[in-house]
Amino acid sequence: MIVKRIELNHFRNYELLKLDLDEKTNILYGNNAQGKTNVLESVYVCSTTKSHRTNRDAELINLDSDEAHIKLLIEKNQREHRIDIHLRRNKTKGIAINGIPIKKASELFGVFNVVIFSPEDLDIIKKGPAERRKFMDMELCQLDKIYVYNLTNYNRIIAQRNKLLKDIYFQPELKQTLEVWDSQLAEYGAKIIERRSKFIQEINQIMKPIHKKLTGGVEDIDIIYYKNCNKEDLLKKLEENREKDIRYKATSVGPHKDDILFFNGDKNIRVYGSQGQQRTIALSLKLAEIELVKMIINDMPVLLLDDVLSELDSDRQNHLLKNLDNIQTIITCTGLDEFIENRFQINKIFKVVKGSVQEKNVEK
Repeated sequence: MIVKRIELNHFRNYELLKLDLDEKTNILYGNNAQGKTNVLESVYVCSTTKSHRTNRDAELINLDSDEAHIKLLIEKNQREHRIDIHLRRNKTKGIAINGIPIKKASELFGVFNVVIFSPEDLDIIKKGPAERRKFMDMELCQLDKIYVYNLTNYNRIIAQRNKLLKDIYFQPELKQTLEVWDSQLAEYGAKIIERRSKFIQEINQIMKPIHKKLTGGVEDIDIIYYKNCNKEDLLKKLEENREKDIRYKATSVGPHKDDILFFNGDKNIRVYGSQGQQRTIALSLKLAEIELVKMIINDMPVLLLDDVLSELDSDRQNHLLKNLDNIQTIITCTGLDEFIENRFQINKIFKVVKGSVQEKNVEK
């Protein structure tokens, strides 16, 4: 799976951009705030329907325009496919695959797989549980259409149940209708918990040897899926916490409260690990994510590295760069020193200056 061409129109700081990529390593370099990450962001949107930087589509549109377009030409299973995203202010985005509009944004999941690694991901271990749930959900949504369906329904029911909890304060007689929502919530929630459990088992098996190699055999990492509630007990817990939920006007149990914990032996790395340990785990996690995607879709995802090399020491840089064979990679950075020092194979180089991208010659 590769990206052959990116076309942007009024996306972020790009008035117009057409970029033909190499099937292996592509580097976009330049000073900060020039638009390097915006290119990666456009690719990510074409895989997941969402930005990894903002929840508001309007922020993706150039300030001087009311709409923006992203066009991505990809090659998958030796066939070309085109993904079109049409962003409009205060309106739902339009998405088309091979010129055919899709009714639901979620239909895009699985068409084109990416793994993104950014400086923010280096903090995934020490950030709050929401970031780790997002990691699970975004990867599973790319890999499993049924998970997308269950998660969409679960989130819809949570929103409706929480609205009802607020309404009960003014209309106590509505309390009896909670039972209907609880039953549906438990049904979809149990399926989410089951699929997340399998996902963590799979990623754990792949990550353990990667991390052991990365740490010279010193650390033996285990990922623990910390469930807010077991799937068998979800309906019972919802009933038991009903009065509490009414009092606080929010649903207190369910997979929307789950977390992932990382242990080295009996040591919780989020609490007791050094920054170096936390960053090594984040790197191992991303490398494991690539392998899991490859295993499930029988193809390589596209790897997006957003200015992450400058955040890693030389050993971690070397390990990451050595694992980029046979995978198309789009890398942003401020300079090329890391690649020169590591004698890393570069296939295409682009210099980015104020929303303008110019291809440079690659020195052999």
